[in-house]
Parts: sequence; structure tokens; C-alpha cells
Amino acid sequence: MKLGFIGCGVMANAMMGGIIKAGLYKPEDIWGADPFEGSREKTKAQNGINVTADNKEVLDNCDTIFLTIKPQYFGDVISGIKDDVKPNHLFISIGAGRTLEYLEEQFGENVKIVRVMPNTPAQVGEGMAAACPNKNVTEEEAQRAIEILSSFGKAEIMPENLFDIVTGVSGSGPAYVFMFIEALADAAVVGGMPRNKAYTFAAQTVLGSAKMVLETGKHPGELKDMVCSPAGTTIAGVRELEAAGFRTAVIEGVMAATDKSIEMQSAK
Repeated sequence: MKLGFIGCGVMANAMMGGIIKAGLYKPEDIWGADPFEGSREKTKAQNGINVTADNKEVLDNCDTIFLTIKPQYFGDVISGIKDDVKPNHLFISIGAGRTLEYLEEQFGENVKIVRVMPNTPAQVGEGMAAACPNKNVTEEEAQRAIEILSSFGKAEIMPENLFDIVTGVSGSGPAYVFMFIEALADAAVVGGMPRNKAYTFAAQTVLGSAKMVLETGKHPGELKDMVCSPAGTTIAGVRELEAAGFRTAVIEGVMAATDKSIEMQSAK
């Protein structure tokens, strides 16, 4: 079994790196296609895979194929390969706003497709991906997709009707977290901490806090209460954040991203 990528951008290379590091596929068993020579050369140098400018060559050599191209290019790319699709091909699409219905319209109803919403922490092996297989995908094939996606983070099967909120929470979420880290660091600098140290303290605090949620299984509110001593420093800070509408701002940001995801589906 061989793995292919149509599109060799940043996300594709992050996925390849995780897959190779996990030992799921060897570099010689992975193919990547991209129309830009620079992207192909960078991918070859970074991951040591086979590269080509011909999308059909990926289909000829692989049975599982990631569609890692920008949403606006899906129509043209699929029209160029759909006549070469074989019954054993499994396509994994990461195109934002490109629904299973849309993909089936482009490919044909009998094609096996798993729609996926990943996020950029896949670049450091800590991604979060939602996956939804269409009716043609077997249980074994769906688990193969989850195994591949889990090699660069965590992955779960989710119903497609939740993909817009997945986009708002985990797809767009890293940007909100980066903003929070930047704000924490700015506050540290206001307090006299050197900028480089400020980013380290802020980022490690976020990393450690996230691990506590995942590894303890405790509710975030319970963990927050554990830090908030009566009449202490933390509850004073929490009070100010609440007064500034911290939670409401986060919720509204997520919902704005979710609404934009819905809008993108109607603008095919």
C-alpha cells in the first residue's frame, strides 16, 4: 500500500513528516504531486518522497490519496483525475468548505472519500483532526484514515453536520491561542520580563495547562478553581478577564469562524 498527496504545501509536508516519523509509510512509498517545481523540490528535500508534476502519476502509484490543495482548486484538479480513479482508491480531503456532497458531485457517487478538518499544530505532531467517511468507505478504510491522521496528533470520526463548528473551534482555534500567548507575553513585558523569556513562560503555561485538561480528565472549570485561592492573585486576574468579556469574546470568535465556514460551502 502506498500513500499519495495532491498538493505539497505546508500542511501536506507536516502530515508527511508525522507519517514517516511514526513509521506508517516509508518515504519511498509516498508520492506527492504539485505544479510548482519549488514546492516539489522542498518536499523532496524535507521528506525524501517521490515527487511529480502529474497528479495522475499519484493515482497510478497509490491507493490512499490526500487532497491537500486550496478549496478553489478542487473543481479543476478533480476534473483532471476523475477518469483515472480505480475502485481501490481512497481519497482523504482536507479542503475547507468542500462537503462530501460536493466531492461526490465532482468525482462521481461511487468514489470512496473521507472528509477531514485538520489544524496547523499537525506541523509539530500535535494536530486535532475530525474525519467523516462517505457511504462507500468501509470500516477498515475509515480506521486506516484515522490511523494515518493520528500519526501527527489526535483524530476522531465526527458527523459532517458538526464540521463547521469543528472549523471554528480546532481549525481556526490555533490563531486564538497564539493571540492569547502573545497577550500573556505582552503583559510579562509590561511587568519587566525580557521578550524572549516572556514568550517561553507564556507558551509553556498554555502547553502545560492543555496537557492537564487532556491527561487528568478534570473539567477545565475544576482545574481553574484549583488555581484560584481565596482572595488570591489568580481570582483577581480572573475577575478582570470576566469583566472584559473574555469568555464571550472567545465564543463570539468561534461562532464567527463557524459562520464563515457555512458561508464558504455556499460559495462553491
